[in-house]
Amino acid sequence: MIRFEDRDGFQAALATLPGNDATAIDAAAARQASLTKPAGSLGRLEEIALFMAGWQSREYPRADRIRAAIFAGNHGVSARGVSAFPASVTAQMVANFQSGGAAINALAGACGADLVIVPLSLEQPTADICEAPAMTEAECLESLNAGAAVVPEDCDLLFAGEMGIANTTPAAALCLHAFGGEAQDWTGRGTGIDEVALARKTEAVRVALALHASHCTDAFETLRRLGGREIAAMAGAILAARMMRVPVLLDGFICGAAIAPLARDNPAITQHCLAAHCSAEAGHARLLEKLGLNPLLHLGMRLGEGSGAAVAAQLIRSALAAHAHMATFAQAAVAGAL
Repeated sequence: MIRFEDRDGFQAALATLPGNDATAIDAAAARQASLTKPAGSLGRLEEIALFMAGWQSREYPRADRIRAAIFAGNHGVSARGVSAFPASVTAQMVANFQSGGAAINALAGACGADLVIVPLSLEQPTADICEAPAMTEAECLESLNAGAAVVPEDCDLLFAGEMGIANTTPAAALCLHAFGGEAQDWTGRGTGIDEVALARKTEAVRVALALHASHCTDAFETLRRLGGREIAAMAGAILAARMMRVPVLLDGFICGAAIAPLARDNPAITQHCLAAHCSAEAGHARLLEKLGLNPLLHLGMRLGEGSGAAVAAQLIRSALAAHAHMATFAQAAVAGAL
């Protein structure tokens, strides 16, 4: 299991990311070229097969062991009226996850994922990012390691999701710091707030950046000051997956925002990631562009919970099934390439 001993250990891991296996990619590409179909006719499914081969070091990559990890945390900034729901809903939804009644339970079951729910000190919201750093250094490190701990050694594919009332506010702040622009560029309606609440939310993002930006000197400090426990946990899980060379499906806006500070420090962090979908949340399309990721799906989703990634996981399975089980030209006695 991966564990970050301290801030320096986290930053050192981010600075020394392992790459994929070019030999496995070449072997998988040679198999693709031999299958009974015109070259490139399966489009992105072929690209997915090669992507998975490279990170799993297998000519025949697998998606038998999928881990879905949903992290939950509460945010002090919610007291500013930036969400349509009170912070108490976070714990209520966690209970729903744990009893099997949420969308992610149904969708994780449909894609065959092993679902784990990780509530993070729900009784203790982070500090209001408009007034203070969200977390202490110890709290941030604990959250990063809570994320890293969910990635099993035998994992074929990881996706992370989140639950945290008001967490699109720190997510917008993280994106603004990482990629610039104006607060309104990254701030959306989240759970469906009205114009008045949207104005409060945008101002909260602006105030948070004014307070913290000069202190956000690396990814750890940015997550600590502007993030939240579940956001840091997703970042920890995604970095741990990279260290273990486990491919990752990124869910929506908040999941992408979790690695925005990491990408600012080392853009290569996205190389083991596929963007599951482009959500309806304002700023997500812009974020994916900044991260250099082309989403697999456009379904107008904006639920969070890892729901978009669970749907996209079925595309991964389809891509790998075609790669592994189609006949070659020689096996099918088809003369020549199509």
